[in-house]
Amino acid sequence: MSWGEVFLGIIALATLTNAAVQVGVLLVVARQARSLQRLGSHIERELQPVLGHLNAMGRELSRAAALVAKQVDRADVLIGDLTRQGERALGAIGSSMTTPAREGVAVLRGFKAAIEALRSRRPSRRGSRGEDEDALFI
Repeated sequence: MSWGEVFLGIIALATLTNAAVQVGVLLVVARQARSLQRLGSHIERELQPVLGHLNAMGRELSRAAALVAKQVDRADVLIGDLTRQGERALGAIGSSMTTPAREGVAVLRGFKAAIEALRSRRPSRRGSRGEDEDALFI
């Protein structure tokens, strides 16, 4: 045997060993892939109810948000109506109070004018009384 044949045998043996290691690595990788697949399936089975509950919670939150928005709209309309009614009521109260007050002031002014008119028609006693007293004064 020549050195070429020896080296050729060593190369063949190294190639066979390399192929065996690669087959072993492929078997380990395939086993790990199946294990990861089983783990993924297990996680999916475990998380499916949680995801279902989260989905239901999301639907409920969406419905609740819609109801809240509807209630806020109703409250806005109610507050607007109450504000308008309050303004109308205050306006009515104001006019119902100011009109009689104006009329009362007008009546009082009329009485005052009448009293002043009566006073101006009477002769003043103060001047004549003073003259009478001057005549009696010694």
